[in-house]
Amino acid sequence: IVFNIPIKCCPWSRCCGMGDFRPRTVWLGHPEKREQRYPRNVINNQKYNFFTFLPLVLFNQFKYFFNLYFLLLACSQFINELRLGGLYTYWVPLGLVLAITIMREAVEEIRCCIRDKEINSQIYSKLSTRGTAKVKSSGIQVGDLIIVEKNQRVPADMIFLRTSERNGSCFLRTDQLDGETDWKLRLPVACTQRLPTAADLLQIRSYVYAEEPNIDIHNFTGTFTREDADPPVNESLCIENTLWASSVVASGTVVGVVIYTGKELRSVMNTSNPRHKVGLFDLEVNCLTKILFGALMMVSLVMVALQHFTGRWYLQIMRFLLLLSNIVPISLRVNLDMGKMVFSWMIKKDSKIPGTMVRSSTIPEQLGRISYLLTDKTGTLTQNEMVFRRLHLGTVAYGMDSMDEVQSLVFSVYTQPTHDLSASRAPAATKVRKTIISRVHEAVKAIALVHNVTPVYEANGVTDQAEAEQHYEDTCRVYQASSPDEVSLVQWTESVGLTLVGRDHSSMQLRTPTGQILNFTILQIFPFTYESKRMGIIVRDESTGEITFYMKGADVVMAGIVQYNDWLEEECGNMAREGLRVLVVSKKSLTDEQYQDFEARYVQAKLSVHDRSLKVATVIESLEMEMELLCLTGVEDQLQTDVRPTLEILHNAGIKVWMLTGDKLETATCTAKNAHLITRNQDIHIFRSVTTRGEAHLELNAFRRKHDCALVISGDSLEVCLKYYEYEFMELACQCPAVVCCRCTPTQKAQIVRLLQERTGKLTCAVGDGGNDVSMIQEADCGVGVEGKAVFSSVFHFASVPLYQGFLVIGYSTIYTMFPVFSLVLDKDVKSEVAMLYPELYKDLLKGRPLSFKTFLIWVLISIYQGSIIMYGALLLFDSEFVHAVAISFTALILTELLMVALTIQTWHWLMIVGELLSLACYVASLVFLHEFIDVYFITTVSFLWKVTVITLVSCLPLYILKYLRRRFSPPSYSKLTS
Repeated sequence: IVFNIPIKCCPWSRCCGMGDFRPRTVWLGHPEKREQRYPRNVINNQKYNFFTFLPLVLFNQFKYFFNLYFLLLACSQFINELRLGGLYTYWVPLGLVLAITIMREAVEEIRCCIRDKEINSQIYSKLSTRGTAKVKSSGIQVGDLIIVEKNQRVPADMIFLRTSERNGSCFLRTDQLDGETDWKLRLPVACTQRLPTAADLLQIRSYVYAEEPNIDIHNFTGTFTREDADPPVNESLCIENTLWASSVVASGTVVGVVIYTGKELRSVMNTSNPRHKVGLFDLEVNCLTKILFGALMMVSLVMVALQHFTGRWYLQIMRFLLLLSNIVPISLRVNLDMGKMVFSWMIKKDSKIPGTMVRSSTIPEQLGRISYLLTDKTGTLTQNEMVFRRLHLGTVAYGMDSMDEVQSLVFSVYTQPTHDLSASRAPAATKVRKTIISRVHEAVKAIALVHNVTPVYEANGVTDQAEAEQHYEDTCRVYQASSPDEVSLVQWTESVGLTLVGRDHSSMQLRTPTGQILNFTILQIFPFTYESKRMGIIVRDESTGEITFYMKGADVVMAGIVQYNDWLEEECGNMAREGLRVLVVSKKSLTDEQYQDFEARYVQAKLSVHDRSLKVATVIESLEMEMELLCLTGVEDQLQTDVRPTLEILHNAGIKVWMLTGDKLETATCTAKNAHLITRNQDIHIFRSVTTRGEAHLELNAFRRKHDCALVISGDSLEVCLKYYEYEFMELACQCPAVVCCRCTPTQKAQIVRLLQERTGKLTCAVGDGGNDVSMIQEADCGVGVEGKAVFSSVFHFASVPLYQGFLVIGYSTIYTMFPVFSLVLDKDVKSEVAMLYPELYKDLLKGRPLSFKTFLIWVLISIYQGSIIMYGALLLFDSEFVHAVAISFTALILTELLMVALTIQTWHWLMIVGELLSLACYVASLVFLHEFIDVYFITTVSFLWKVTVITLVSCLPLYILKYLRRRFSPPSYSKLTS
């Protein structure tokens, strides 16, 4: 997945004259009138630039002891007293390692640069006094009037001035900003929308006052002023008048004035700079290297002490350090890098996860040590496609298999109006028992009216847009809304016969199954809010003059609004347990007098200066009394394929899953249940909304008393808890089987990941699908043994001279041993099918046993044993020629290496066999060129062959016997599953 999201602006921002973030006055179409210098609108996701690439790459390599050790070894060879051979002996292996690293970093950086260039080079239209001009995204300045077409990315933070849409509004897709794929409704400045043409924006004297740049993507404070009007126009600006960068225009063409660019963009401020990640395995190897170096120092001191510290003993210590340096083989570094690259290649080519691109090849092994998985909801766990599943009327319920019955009932209402409409419109005083037909009709009509959905008609084939809209062409209609729930409800009413075909700010049109158009006037609309958990609408039926107040909302609030009934709570619980998102739909008929009285009080409340919101809510609540309960609706958010079994596997593997989402609390909770992130037998603690330290303290105490309980908390409450009780909150949260954080900002997501790493010391993996997840992904650890030689000096009177020189050292560090050790990355303890069937096996990886200190010590003892056998065996069996000892011991060393790899392998792969044979062939072939170190004629004799065979068997056979006995009497858990 490629995230086209800015991470930082121009790297030279400090040189551009930009200081602290401040409010600004922006004149429309006149960037030259700006009060201060603003950053360039350049997107830069790269970790390096041309000058810092090589220094930073080298620094990141040599800041760890493992790599620094080999650098110091190579540099020491420039000192004559310490030189043990040719410079190439140490510099060639080190150069190979660095070349691989630099090439890998360069390829990843070039790919990133290409993506940045594509974003910065996108062309937009700009209004100027000379007409419309083309401008690159990187050339946009504060004050520019930019035209953004439908399906085009907004290039900078702007104030919405005009739209081509007839209804005077537009929708934005903000999934790359906040992770929600719900479309957001945006309104232009009323003054500029009324202008005859967009060009008139340059003819008026007007400006925007905008607050200082900040990270809050859900709020904005500003004003619009037109000075040349009589009287001057002043309009307040809020979040509904903004077009944030990285959002996409979903309808029409919009014109906006740029107020923030570069590092001041909301999307940039909610992301962090990419950091250089190092795998846990690398850190563990680095730690073991320090231990080996300490042992190497001790051996060197002992060697010099046995010589009684005679002469320039300090130089002797240095020479012994160099001589024994292969105790930490540089071949390990080569094999680690090559192994990571193969792991990355295998991930990319895995047929079970097609299309996967590995952006960083330095940490693939981290995936085997994950303790916490942090995931977004929308587009990650779910497809964000809502499907209508259930209609419940109290005495009867309709599921997916009986929707055709609902359709026939609705059709009968309009084909036989004299039979049922009279019953459905009969006054309550007559106490006429409503038939099931009229009840279904009332429910469907209510669902078709109580929403914020707008049908939009697009040209399709030969039909132009105007004609399509005029005739309500079904094939050209697209529903736009700020919530997929509402779209699914409207789509369902269309499927059963009542279709929403038109809507603007003041009216709505429905089409019946017979083709009749029903016109409704929208008198008032009360949008859904997080606090109210409900939305309502008052409409007048133009054919009858009836005024009806419809309302839908969550059962927890609607239970106290509708008339008493004995089935609401039970059925809501049943539907919720099925993983459905439940909405309660109700209605209330109003007389003209009742509505006029309400409207007068409502207008007066909205004009209040003090406690306006409270007074408005009080007036609305006067209507929300004794409403008639019509039905319950159940919709389901379509989960991604295999989410439930995957989460179950992760749970059994000991990996805790946290869901961090920008979605609403109810939506997040429902999805967590539906996806089985929260199991049915687990309690859920919904953290009460807190704003003060005292409230947070009380709520934490209440949560502390619960055990084995999943936690659901909102971003606002989370902010308060982390501010005052960071340690206590994280301690409690880490004990939960699952955690759901809703209404999270991108910054909060990254903060949670960072706190998990700091408090637990465990590896984290972050999964997301949008730009709002970039900070979290970057902050997480994943966004997805040593074998030495040389006891030679101790048996040759403790002389500090090397046994193997020149190309023998280079060959051993690279081609002679690289392929077999490298092929170990293909080894598998168990087949992938068994691993998925028994995810508990993953818990063994979390313990880090393959590279524990116990494992390390065992391999050190093995290396000492084998090194002693090879060295003393060669000395015991070699003839009068010293070069024969070199030939015997070095050949036995290579064969021992190959055999030890073969003994380590659990599951053979054909590439492993190729690696073994290729390494052996490389050694045999190179013997022709190694006559300086090895007697070529001697190695063709029978004496050489039987001596090498004996030494190799003595060094390997006992270890094979011990391994067999261990697997026979104390087998590992995974071997029990494959036997």
